[in-house]
Amino acid sequence: MQDFTTVTRLITRKNALDQSRIAQERRSLVPAAGEVILKIDRCALTTNNITYAAYGNSMNYWGFFPAGEEGWGHIPAWGFADVIASTVTGIEVGERFYGYFPLASHLWMRPERVTERGFYDGAAHRLGLTSAYNQYTRCGWDTYYRPETENLQILLKPLFLTSSMLADFLQDNRFFEATRLVFSSASSKTAYGTAVCLENYPQLERVALTSAGNKAFVENLGCYERVVSYAELATLAGDRPTLYVDFSGDLDLRDRVHRHFAGQLVYSCFAGSAQSTDEARLTAIEGPQPVFFFAPIQIRKRNAEWGPEGVSQHIGEGLLRFVRQVTAREKPLLEVIESRGYEAAQSVISRLFHGQVPPVEGHVIRL
Repeated sequence: MQDFTTVTRLITRKNALDQSRIAQERRSLVPAAGEVILKIDRCALTTNNITYAAYGNSMNYWGFFPAGEEGWGHIPAWGFADVIASTVTGIEVGERFYGYFPLASHLWMRPERVTERGFYDGAAHRLGLTSAYNQYTRCGWDTYYRPETENLQILLKPLFLTSSMLADFLQDNRFFEATRLVFSSASSKTAYGTAVCLENYPQLERVALTSAGNKAFVENLGCYERVVSYAELATLAGDRPTLYVDFSGDLDLRDRVHRHFAGQLVYSCFAGSAQSTDEARLTAIEGPQPVFFFAPIQIRKRNAEWGPEGVSQHIGEGLLRFVRQVTAREKPLLEVIESRGYEAAQSVISRLFHGQVPPVEGHVIRL
């Protein structure tokens, strides 16, 4: 193997997410003691990545892969990578891993807690960060891994993990006594993934709030009992206990929802920011104050109660069902668009930032 390589990475201006540039440097491919080098093969880009960047400071998402330049950062993305060099017992050259990566050609890592399942990156700068994002899964161990559906896995697994854990959180709390759930940005994959996870609760009415342009798409999903546009919010009767699941992050919309349902609004769950790149604000003009849902907290709870294997089984089996639902139709609900290179990634990120990617599209970048 050659001793040096050119490392390519896409770095983004932290205060202007549609501005990025390609940076290159030469680095040795000889790993230090306790180090592995992974060659990143492919990553998914969704609105979720824009959320990571938008909350990069408040939730320290920029901290996972420091860019080394003031004001610039790596937008994290979920993907697959192959080990090309290793000095770590239990991690072999050629093994493939799923996990959290920068948009870059290579990543140097310091594995700890190495098991059959995979490892955690013990790099010093990641020690204080959320451990769920530091875990890398060995594809050879994962019984739910399918080589032929890698693109679907990296597009849907991170989003469905949130969907599955959010649905579990709501069930765990008996839906806060609500009989109606209202989802904003209902066309987002995380929103309708949550709705799908709650399909066996006939006492619940799942209501989709979406843009007029996405209304037909959302109606075709088949996982909501009712679909209304944002302009039609007032047509929803305030006649039952209602829980708002906010995937939009739109503060004006949140206030409209809170005002409309008034005393019938029993809980306001802030779950995402598909329509806003502003820092998260847990405020509302009236009614219950929004509560931020963070999937790793529910995972930690279930790890203690079910064990990690139980949690993996719960998410893995649910994901397989969700993938079948998304792809089994004559006209699939997700069109995978695979592109190659950093220029393609720049274009997709800009379109995502400006809300120009239709909900049916799922973008994968080969690096």
